[in-house]
Amino acid sequence: MDLPAPSPSADVVPPPVRVLRPVRQSVPLIFASPHSGAHYSAEFLAEARLDPVALRRSEDSFVDELFAAAPGFGAPLLAATFPRVFCDANREPWELDPAMFDGPLPEWVNSGSPRVGAGLGTIARVVASGEPVYRNKLPFAEAEARVRDFWQPYHAALGALIAETRQAFGYCLLLDCHSMPTHPIQSASPADFVLGDAHGTSCAPRATRAVEDALAGFGYRIRRNDPYAGGYVTRHYGHPRQGVHVLQIEIARRLYMDEARVQRAPGMAGLQRNLREFIATLSGTDWGFLGR
Repeated sequence: MDLPAPSPSADVVPPPVRVLRPVRQSVPLIFASPHSGAHYSAEFLAEARLDPVALRRSEDSFVDELFAAAPGFGAPLLAATFPRVFCDANREPWELDPAMFDGPLPEWVNSGSPRVGAGLGTIARVVASGEPVYRNKLPFAEAEARVRDFWQPYHAALGALIAETRQAFGYCLLLDCHSMPTHPIQSASPADFVLGDAHGTSCAPRATRAVEDALAGFGYRIRRNDPYAGGYVTRHYGHPRQGVHVLQIEIARRLYMDEARVQRAPGMAGLQRNLREFIATLSGTDWGFLGR
C-alpha cells in the first residue's frame, strides 16, 4: 500500500539525483524526470504549513517508475530525488518571489517571470491548488543552499549525459518526462499525452512525429504544445542545429494514479507495459536524421 509521504523519522538522505545507466548506451536517447522526487526532509516538513499529501500533489509522482525500462533498452534515465515543491529543476536557477523572503533579494534574481507571478518559481510559494507552502518567510541563504545542493547537481548530471551522448552519436534526443493533473472542468476528449517542443523550436519535427506515432499506436489521445509547450529544460537545452533535441512529455495522471491520495492506481501496470513497448520502439528507431 502506498504511503502519503516518506516518514521523516527515517530520514535517510539520498543523493539529489539518480542516474540509471545501461550497461552500454546503444541509442542517442536520454530520459529524464525532474519532478518525481519524493524525499521530504523533516526540516522541510517542519517549515511547511501544509500536510505531506498536499505537498505531494505538486509532484509528477511515479514518473520515474513509468520510464524505468529505459536503461534496459540502452538509454540512461535521470531522476531527481528532491521534490518539485522544495526546488524546481525545470525553472531557471534564480526565479524567486521576493514576498517569500525575509530580506531583499540580489538585483540579479529574476523576480518578474510569469512563473514567479504564479507562485511557482525555483522555490515554490504555493502548491498547484494555490495554498501557500510555508509558515514563515525564508532567508535568501536557504534559496542559495537549495540551488547549490539540488538544482545544480541535477543540471550538472543532465549536461554531462547530453555531452556524453553527443560525443558518442553526434546528436541526442532528450525526453523530459512529466505528468499533468486532471483539470476540474474536463473536456469531452481530454489528452492522454501532451508533447511539447516549444512550438517546433526545441526538437526536429520528424522526431516529435516519431514519438507521437509511437504513442498513438496504443490508442492514446495526443496533443502538441497545448497547454504545455515545454519548460526551462526544453527551451534551455533544445538546440536542434547543434544536435540537441528536447521533447517534453506530459502524461495524464488519471491514467495511472489516484490524484487525491497520491497513490498508484490499477492502471499503472498497463501504462508501464505500454511505455516499455514505447521505449523499445524508440530504441529501434534510426535517429540518424537528428544529425543532419
